[in-house]
Formats: sequence, structure tokens, C-alpha cells
Amino acid sequence: QLQLVESGGGLVQPGGSLRLSCAASRFTFDYYPIGWFRQAPGKEREGVSCISSSGISTNYADSVKGRFTISRDNAENTVYLQMNSLKPEDTAVYYCAANLVMSCTLNVREYDYWGQGTQVTVSS
Repeated sequence: QLQLVESGGGLVQPGGSLRLSCAASRFTFDYYPIGWFRQAPGKEREGVSCISSSGISTNYADSVKGRFTISRDNAENTVYLQMNSLKPEDTAVYYCAANLVMSCTLNVREYDYWGQGTQVTVSS
């Protein structure tokens, strides 16, 4: 079973940056599209970004376009989410996930394997 572990969260001031990492346990990691999701208190989990297995295709939620960049290093079994110009509304627990439908999608229901999440707090 694929295991995912997120890291890199923390407290940052508005306008600041963070880079999240999603490390996978399995050598077939490069088969899987990977998505980043977030969930704020009292809100549903929402898709933030995704990347295809090859890394060629990416997708972003409108709320983060131009500020967040997703990338992957298959040799290191790791996907990254570079977050710049952070806003208080970006505060949430961020999760990475892998899906078996082999498509880059922001639909939460399409994902099968989830990490435990990492907290991102944007506040002055």
C-alpha cells in the first residue's frame, strides 16, 4: 500500500512563503498522479493542485493560480507544493493524495491514498 507523508507546514506571515513536501513510501510512486488538498475548520476538503505521473500536466484551483506551484521528483519519490504570497485564507490542514484513476484531478472523491496532513497557518 502506498503511504504518503506531508511535511513543511508552519506559521507564516501574510505575503510569506512555504514549501510543502509529500514523500511516498513505494517504489512505484511515479505511476500515480498526486494531488494537494486543504481543509479549513468548518469547511469541506478542497482541491488545491495536482500533477500527472510524469509531471508534464498540472492543474490549480483558481484561488491559488499564480501563487502556488506543484512539482515532483520521481527519483526522490517526492511531490512539492511551493506556496508564495500566502494569505490568511490559505490557512488550513494540507493533505497530499494519490489516485488510481491515473488522471490529474482536483476531485477529492477520485483519490485513494492520503497522508496525515500538515498544518499551514497564515497570520500576523
